[in-house]
Amino acid sequence: MPRLSSKPVWSRLSTYLFALAPLAAAALWGGLYVVSKWGFDAVPPLTLAFLRVAVGAAALLVVVRATAPRRRFSRRDLLGFAALGVAVAASLATQFLGTALTTASQGSLVTVLTPVFTILLGVSVLGERLSGRLVVGIVTAIVGTVVVLSGQYDLAELTGSATVGIGMLLVASATWAVYTVFGKPLIERYSALETATYSCAVAVPILGALVPVEVAMTGASLRAIEPTPELVVAVLYLGLLGTAAAWYLWYKGMEYVDASVVSAFFFAQPVVGALFGAAVLGESPGSRFVLGGAVMAAGIYMVSTTRTTA
Repeated sequence: MPRLSSKPVWSRLSTYLFALAPLAAAALWGGLYVVSKWGFDAVPPLTLAFLRVAVGAAALLVVVRATAPRRRFSRRDLLGFAALGVAVAASLATQFLGTALTTASQGSLVTVLTPVFTILLGVSVLGERLSGRLVVGIVTAIVGTVVVLSGQYDLAELTGSATVGIGMLLVASATWAVYTVFGKPLIERYSALETATYSCAVAVPILGALVPVEVAMTGASLRAIEPTPELVVAVLYLGLLGTAAAWYLWYKGMEYVDASVVSAFFFAQPVVGALFGAAVLGESPGSRFVLGGAVMAAGIYMVSTTRTTA
C-alpha cells in the first residue's frame, strides 16, 4: 500500500479505503451469480452485453457531466479511450458467449486466469515489481480460490476436450487484463471516473453492432424477450452496479496501487457469489467454501498490505 505516515488521519483512511475499492467491485460482480438466476437465459448473450454497457455508460456519462471538468483530449488520449473500449467490449462479448457455451466450472476460468494475465501485463508493460510478499499473497489467493470453486463446481470438467467456449473465456480474461493495465496511464492523466466512462461509452456502439449479427446467426427474436420485473432488475443491476459502479471502483483502486495489487481482489468474486447464493437462494456453500475463503482472505490481506511504488 502507499506510505501513509505523512498524511492526516482522515486522509490516510480515505486513501486506504480507495485502495480497497476493487474489492467492492469484485463484490458487485459476485452478485451477478444470484441475479443470473432471475431470467438472463431469456436474453441472447451479446444482446445482454449491449444492454449492460448501454445502461452503464448512460449512468456514468450523467455523473461525469455533473462532476468532471470540461476536457480537450489529445489525439493520443482519444485513441487510448477507444482502445480501452474495444478491449472491454471484446472481454464482455467473449465472456458472455463463452459462458453460454461452457459449463459453470469452465466459466470459473475467468476468475482464476484474469489476475494472472493482469500481473503478467503489469510487470511487462508498466514495469511493476513483484515483491516476495506480493507473490506469496497472490499464490495463496489462487489456492483459496481453487478450493472455493472445487466446492461449487466439478473441476474435473476442466480436463475435457478444448472447446470454442473455453477459448472465448481465455480471450475474455486476457482482454480484461488489457483493459486493466492499459487504463493506468489514462487514469493517472485524468481520473478513474472519466477513464471508466469514456471507455464504456466506446463499447456501446461496438456491442450494439454485434446484436443484429447475433440475431441473424442464431435466429433469436428480440420481440420474444418479455420484459418481466425480474429481467428489468437484472439488467439494471448489470448496468448500474455491475458496470457503472464496479468499473469505476476497479479503476479507482488503480489511482492508489499497482495493477498487480488490484488484480488480486478479483479472487473475491466467487466468495461473494456463494454468500449471495446462501443469503438469497438458500444454497449451502459447504466446508470447502469456509476453508477456501479463509485461505483466499489471507492471500488478499497480504497483497492489500504490500507496499508498492504507486
